[in-house]
Order: sequence, then C-alpha cells, then structure tokens
Amino acid sequence: MLDWDATLAFRHHLWRYGFGVAEAMDTAQRGMGLDYPTTRELIRRSAAEAKAVGGSIVAGVATDQLPAGQPVGLDEVVKAYQEQLADVVGAGAVPVLMCSRHLAAAARDAEDYLSAYRAVLEQAPGPVLLHWLGDAFDPALRGYWGAEDLDVATGTVLALLREHADRIDGIKMSLLDAGREEDLRRNLPPGVRMYTGDDFHYPELIRGDETHHSDALLGIFAAIAPVAGPALAALDEGT
Repeated sequence: MLDWDATLAFRHHLWRYGFGVAEAMDTAQRGMGLDYPTTRELIRRSAAEAKAVGGSIVAGVATDQLPAGQPVGLDEVVKAYQEQLADVVGAGAVPVLMCSRHLAAAARDAEDYLSAYRAVLEQAPGPVLLHWLGDAFDPALRGYWGAEDLDVATGTVLALLREHADRIDGIKMSLLDAGREEDLRRNLPPGVRMYTGDDFHYPELIRGDETHHSDALLGIFAAIAPVAGPALAALDEGT
C-alpha cells in the first residue's frame, strides 16, 4: 500500500525548491516495482497536485500494462503506448515516451521502431519527450532502435526526431556515454532539446560548451533538493 500523503508531500517539497517532477519514469517504479494501475493513480494524483500549486510535471508512457515476458505483436505494443499516452494527457502531465521491453522483443528492425513511434506521436495532442534508456540500465533493451551498433541506432533516432520535430520537445539520453550525447545534441533539429540522465558526466553535460548544453533531468536531485535547487539556479545565472 502506498502512503499517498507522504508521497505527494515529497512532490510539494521538490516544487518548493523550483524543481519539476518526472513521475513514473524511474526504473524502480517502472518494470520492477509498481503495477500499471498503481502507476496510473500515482500520475493522476501527482498531476492534480502540480496543477494546484503551479508545479511542472512530466510522466512516463510505457507498455507495462501488457503481460511481462510474453510475446506480443507490434499492434498491441502501439495500442498499449496509446492507452498510457491518453492516461498521462488526461491527467494533465507532459508525456515522456519511454523505451518498451515489449517493443524491443517485437520489433524486427529500425522500421518497426519508427512505425510504432510514428503511430504514438500522431496521437499526441502536444509536444512530448522521448527517453532513450540504454541496456546498462535494462539489459532487455539491448539493440533498441533496431541495432546494437549505437551509430546506426543514433541515425534512427535522429530520423525520428527530424521527422516529428514539431511534436517532440526533447529527448532524454541515458546511455552513460558523454561523447555520444554531445554528438547527438549537436545534430538535434532546431527547437528539440537534449535532457541528460548520465550519472557519470552530469556536471559537464549540463554546463555545456559554447553552443550546446544538456538540460538537467536526474532523480538524484530529489535527495539533495535544498542544496541542488539554489546551485542549479546559480548555474543558470552563470555564477
């Protein structure tokens, strides 16, 4: 049983320090923790609290209402994504299209990934975020985007981003490869942002270089919000 009062109070704690909340994205919640009905309720309650206080919130869209470990077809994967997209949009949160273990198992090649994501993006009423989670975090996602060669996979991601730049706010990259993240963000379409989930190279990626930077999106800030909030604000101001 979740302690809803404590859970939502912690979201308010983060908003007070100027943070947005990325709900139902952490791997402890998705794929190895909460079932989808509980996840949906968490998103609904958190989004309502965000609206009440003017806090920002994004929430994960996945396919984990499908049976774990059982093969499904691409059509079923797309329908599951679309169902969760409708739930997140209906709750009032910004959707984050997460990598799907079911899609990784069902897709045969890059075109299967592109067709699945196209079908979901076409149902999005506004800009969404994408999340590319590497197999260092989830081995079931090896070969995501249709190739184990990350250069080839990056090409597929860029093709999707360029085709749907008007529907994509940005992409969160969690591959623990700073050089690859920097290369991708240099090639993003205008207006599409890079969000980083790189635990090892976080400071230099959010500080950026003369022309590009990655936006901060990492759960560790939740544990150090009273310190991290003012520090990030100072970084934004160049101090």
